[in-house]
Amino acid sequence: MPERTPLYAAHLAAGARIVDFAGWEMPIHYGSQIEEHHAVRRDAGLFDVSHMCALDLIGPDATRFLRHLLANDVAKLATTGRALYSCMLNESGGVIDDLIVYFFTPTCYRLVVNAGTAEKDITWMQAQLAGFDAKITSRRGGEDESEKKHALAMLAVQGPQVRERFWAAFPASRAATESLAPFHACEWPTDKGLWLIARTGYTGEDGFEITLPASAAAEVWQKLIATGIKPCGLGARDTLRLEAGMNLYGQDMDETTSPLDTGLAWTIDKQDANRDFIGKSALATRRAAHQFIGLLLLERGILRAHQKVITPLGEGEITSGTFSPTLNQSIAFARLPIGSIGVPLGSEVDVEIRDKRLKARVVKPPFVRNGKSLL
Repeated sequence: MPERTPLYAAHLAAGARIVDFAGWEMPIHYGSQIEEHHAVRRDAGLFDVSHMCALDLIGPDATRFLRHLLANDVAKLATTGRALYSCMLNESGGVIDDLIVYFFTPTCYRLVVNAGTAEKDITWMQAQLAGFDAKITSRRGGEDESEKKHALAMLAVQGPQVRERFWAAFPASRAATESLAPFHACEWPTDKGLWLIARTGYTGEDGFEITLPASAAAEVWQKLIATGIKPCGLGARDTLRLEAGMNLYGQDMDETTSPLDTGLAWTIDKQDANRDFIGKSALATRRAAHQFIGLLLLERGILRAHQKVITPLGEGEITSGTFSPTLNQSIAFARLPIGSIGVPLGSEVDVEIRDKRLKARVVKPPFVRNGKSLL
């Protein structure tokens, strides 16, 4: 039986086309994926991301545990509400998942993990907790009344006009959120429970990601829509994130790939030589086997995952590809042979599409940021 978020009825009422995504019945679009994409780049869009999973980590050893669990170092989170992006690795240095961790106190954190990996992630984290005085609690909800009572929903509002639209809907939140720097969050008490409002996102645009009691989600959704914010589905979310140069778990990385081979070496923090995190020893003897780059198709066609890329150094593979509505061209991430120097930026390679070889230029992601082309 597929899972549904608290907004499932609202999606149907808005005319959404529902698809299965990682076992969840989610909207792919509400009529036009392209219009929803442009709404986020040019104005304001609203996504239901409640299928993702919020986890609370609480206990005296919470900080020590996360410094062991994650490749990035939570010790750099010195300010309440500060967020950190990190990979969670297995002993071989493969990526179990990528996640965001929010710092509240040294004994209290919030983690947000991907929808399709949540159960696997929780099992892995619980197994690593042995010897640490801390507890992980899922806030996704469950079958019993206590779990339902504490279940959370998540909304992402993204776009250049989002903050003003959000404050129009919730004027009292302005004082708490106006000075929020990117990748920071604050807790905002309301008569419908405590909200976590984070200035984070997955689109390359300004905006908020709001975690709130599931019981309040439908009313908040309607209130934001009433300000003119356009509901957007997972289709637009994917084209936006690829333009913004952001990886997707399961396509651009998985348990068999290292962060070194998927453009995420910057998330591995080895500043503290005394910190031993899971996967560190494997990475110490492992060098990047591929270069992870962007491709811009120079001919008519659509780049898709698993298409073959032919370079002077050998064959590579596209991991994510799509048509970019902002650039009006096809773009992709690809994993290419690295050789001694790699395939230079600006050079041309061939992509095999339906038995034809089409020319593509090697570029450095991201492709688009804040509505502007970076190419």
